[in-house]
Amino acid sequence: MTTSVRVALDSTTPLSPPLALDWVKRYAIRVGLGDMLAVVLTVAVAHLLAFGAHNGTMASRGFLNHLVTPLHIGLALAVLWILALRLVDTRASRIIGSGATEYKRVGHASILTFGVFLFGAFFLDLDIARSYAAIAFPVGTVALMANRWLWRRWLLSRRARGEYSSRVVLIGSERSVLQTAVDLSRNPAVGYQVVGVGLTDGPDHGVLRGTTLPIIGGIDDVPNLLDTYGADTLIATNSDRLPAERVREISWGLDPQRHQLVLAPSIADIAGSRVHLRPVAGLPLLHVETPQYEGPQRVAKRIFDVVVSGLILFALLPLFLIVAGLIKRVDGGPVFYSQERIGRDGVAFRILKFRSMYVDADARRAELLAAMAGERRLFKLADDPRVTPIGKILRRYSIDELPQLLNVLRGDMSLVGPRPALPEEVSDYNSKERRRLVVTPGMSGLWQVSGRSNLGWDDGIRLDLYYADNWSMTGDLVILWRTAKAVLMPEGAY
Repeated sequence: MTTSVRVALDSTTPLSPPLALDWVKRYAIRVGLGDMLAVVLTVAVAHLLAFGAHNGTMASRGFLNHLVTPLHIGLALAVLWILALRLVDTRASRIIGSGATEYKRVGHASILTFGVFLFGAFFLDLDIARSYAAIAFPVGTVALMANRWLWRRWLLSRRARGEYSSRVVLIGSERSVLQTAVDLSRNPAVGYQVVGVGLTDGPDHGVLRGTTLPIIGGIDDVPNLLDTYGADTLIATNSDRLPAERVREISWGLDPQRHQLVLAPSIADIAGSRVHLRPVAGLPLLHVETPQYEGPQRVAKRIFDVVVSGLILFALLPLFLIVAGLIKRVDGGPVFYSQERIGRDGVAFRILKFRSMYVDADARRAELLAAMAGERRLFKLADDPRVTPIGKILRRYSIDELPQLLNVLRGDMSLVGPRPALPEEVSDYNSKERRRLVVTPGMSGLWQVSGRSNLGWDDGIRLDLYYADNWSMTGDLVILWRTAKAVLMPEGAY
């Protein structure tokens, strides 16, 4: 099988040595200027709303009552906020453009700013208007988050064109290097562009089997060849022939001002929130938390499902009536379609949908399945003749799935989770695939926001297993947001 991994340059063309991660510095400066603008505008808005155009002295009971003005307060807050963003390292090369971690640090910087600000006001006995703090803190935090989000959109668009990414050389065994190269090529948004490899169990020239990636030399020669290939990052993948002592010796050959070393452990499909690094006796130990399927988060998830699904059902009641009338007009058949699915812990339930096929669809399924080539466990046809004209519209925008909100209310399903499986699919599961049944299936999930019916069986199972092992309330909210975008811009829905 040939793996589609492209190389960004001709391996025979030497490049002038690049400045290490120069794009990170330029990007950080732009983000920093955006942060400063957001803080200044926030302080100005809070000043106008709380004090108007007045800039007299503060109503203070302390010794500063005739010295401090609202303008001084605003300037102090702006400086303090900008310093906090710097001190919390919100623009570090390791996290800038990374999403959740970056937003979290911005939030921490804002909390630190207002903690110090309010403590200082109390210590100096300044009578700061409550409305000032009530306006500045939420508005400023949202403005800073929006600035980071806009710049991240810009960064992702550049990375899609092969720009603003770390140029990477992989070293390790042929198998581990190939797998890492494939994983990185699937998602250019992470910002790692592989330009070459070095193998511990293969030749020191040619190309990596199944790809167009050049083998740039022997393992010991790789550090000296990074600049030739325009690389600024060396990633050491898991390999029995690449022990820790040898990795350390290789790191000595790197220029700390131009290159960075990254270690890729053998564990995969583990969310970052479950991984913690703890140095012990000189050893960098990775602590991986075991998946949690019970406890307060599970209760919170159930409460969230009930409240949100109930509100959506109430709001969409007029749409339900319109859709029911349109379905009836097609052939006079039933409005809803019920089908047996397998839920959490292998318990069967009846899933509800708006009927999008003709009434004889189940009878014709065996005929179509017999003629279908390819993966039979995930039976999906892009042009299914059993789908009614109105059904095509319902499916394209996922309207046919709205009755599943009743399944969510009953507890058979969740708003977010693995795809509800058919009994015949579950009967063919191996021990690995059965693990997706440890959580409640969902109306939406990683499978839906990652391609839906365009996904193959293996990719769908991989995403479901990743969700089952790494789910969180924050992750569910992100998936719901991406689901809304997928419904408005449907792709792979049929």
